[in-house]
Amino acid sequence: MTATVVRVTPEWLARRESADAVARSDELAERLARHLPSAGTLVIHDLGGGDGSMGRWLAPRLRGPQHWVVHDRDADLLERAAATPPARATVETRHSDVTRLAPHDLAGASVIVASALLDILSADELDRMLGACTAAGCPMLLALTVVGRVTLRPADPLDARVAAAFNAHQRRLLGPDAAAAAVEVLRRTGAEVLVAPSPWRLDAADAGLTAEWFEGWIAAACEQEPALAGDARAYRERRLAQAAAGELAVRVGHVDLLVLP
Repeated sequence: MTATVVRVTPEWLARRESADAVARSDELAERLARHLPSAGTLVIHDLGGGDGSMGRWLAPRLRGPQHWVVHDRDADLLERAAATPPARATVETRHSDVTRLAPHDLAGASVIVASALLDILSADELDRMLGACTAAGCPMLLALTVVGRVTLRPADPLDARVAAAFNAHQRRLLGPDAAAAAVEVLRRTGAEVLVAPSPWRLDAADAGLTAEWFEGWIAAACEQEPALAGDARAYRERRLAQAAAGELAVRVGHVDLLVLP
């Protein structure tokens, strides 16, 4: 399994955009903004940028004019990114595999960013991508990498077993080990790497997103551990009923990384 088989829908990205925006680290974005030059146009490469939601969040937090270069394998998502550019910015789209970038693909970059990307890469893909990014010699902001910690309230006796099965499923790629792997690779280059928590906090106001996230979570767990299926049927019904009633709160752990070369 590689990142080339991981697909997301425009509807899923649209539904999660507000939760992503609340979760990402304002502190790291502010630190990045202070580090960047105050004059000239920033050229920001967004890896696996999809429909451009990272740009819509980050652009207002950075100073001056900006040119965003959005890289993704999905041409339909790139069309959406071009149609909804960040404020005060222009957008260029590139249909490309971010795990096979060469240093010249990032030439002239002021900043490299990504969101919800590292955990759907294999170790080899991560090494190749970070190698190209490091060669560009510019700061990076790598947001929303899952860390394998999920808390549901109210608690249920099956929560821990499902979480363990889901994490095992995610480790077919780097999954919850991705952030630690990236930090190790980047610190070997001599870069300063700052880490900040960026958890999703879903509650009654996010009932639709909570239900969709939960469906994917339980399905992956049962695929990994088929013996779960019997117990998971009633568990799924309970949890979806709680979500629909606004009674389910979920915290999904992520971290953001700011890399200063």
